Amino acid sequence: MRICSLLPSGTEILFALGLGERIIGVTDLCDYPPAAADIRVVCRSRIDPSVMSSEEVEVEMSRILSAGESPYDLDTEWLAQAAPDVVLTQDLCYFCEVDAGTVHRAVEPIPMPPEVLTLNPRTLDEILASFAEVGEACGAPEAATKLVGGLKKRIAAVMEKIGGVEYRPRVFSLEGVNPLVIGGHWVTDLVARAGGVLPARFAAGCPAERIEWSEVVSAAPEKLYVDLCSSDLARSVREIPWLAAQPGWNELPAVQSGEVYLIDHSTLSRPGPRVVDGLELLAELTHPEMFCGFIPPGTVLKLDAEIARTLPAEKIGEAFGEWPTACGSTGSP
Repeated sequence: MRICSLLPSGTEILFALGLGERIIGVTDLCDYPPAAADIRVVCRSRIDPSVMSSEEVEVEMSRILSAGESPYDLDTEWLAQAAPDVVLTQDLCYFCEVDAGTVHRAVEPIPMPPEVLTLNPRTLDEILASFAEVGEACGAPEAATKLVGGLKKRIAAVMEKIGGVEYRPRVFSLEGVNPLVIGGHWVTDLVARAGGVLPARFAAGCPAERIEWSEVVSAAPEKLYVDLCSSDLARSVREIPWLAAQPGWNELPAVQSGEVYLIDHSTLSRPGPRVVDGLELLAELTHPEMFCGFIPPGTVLKLDAEIARTLPAEKIGEAFGEWPTACGSTGSP
């Protein structure tokens, strides 16, 4: 079987199912596991957020869409010649990966068109179900069952501990800055399962919608998670001054207590197997008194409230330091 994966989470799922050698095409965003780098890139994003600010990305995306163009360049000629048996795509967010409509149009002329499997999970349970879909379509149902079973055990271990928590802090999660975007879909599900309390209207699976800054202020979060979609920590540090310049920033309980965290996107923005790593990471950030050892080095930066009080907004990035790997007496893995 020959498989083309046009979304990073799909590529991660395939490798987790032991199907890496069957993948013949990926996108330029498929960067995990490292072996994905050896596979032919057949779809490229026309926007590189690693070198652009959120505002610049917004302007360029608006220009592309208003011109009736796609933010992605798909090698349709290769797709027709390679004739894969299965193509993985999505229809959840046109910002993140090439959409299913574009893929269907690309494969339609192929004499024996491949099966196009569209993955659109919005909650943690739906993500797990999508692994079974991929396993069934790609001839690895038993591997999918084993993968899901192992992940469910890890989820259950977190939920068992959270079940005994008496106090759950108010949490706000942002996956976009300038414009502000709430961390929606499965992120809201993960935050709740990790023992945090989100504003009532942001239920599990809700859209990653744009919001006004006043809504963050009104929520008075005790913990603020900045987990920008498709962004590493370096880019998040560049974006944080915009937040710090907003009215009421210094009065947020999370800012005053130093409970503001910048989180690398890798475990939260992709609905793949590592999303359970994201759950464990959020559990430790939300309840460090109960969880320990789930945050890999280089994935989280924490605000130092004392340093932050002496800095202007444009230098607020200097107040963030890496989450300590030693947990001390705060908990146990």
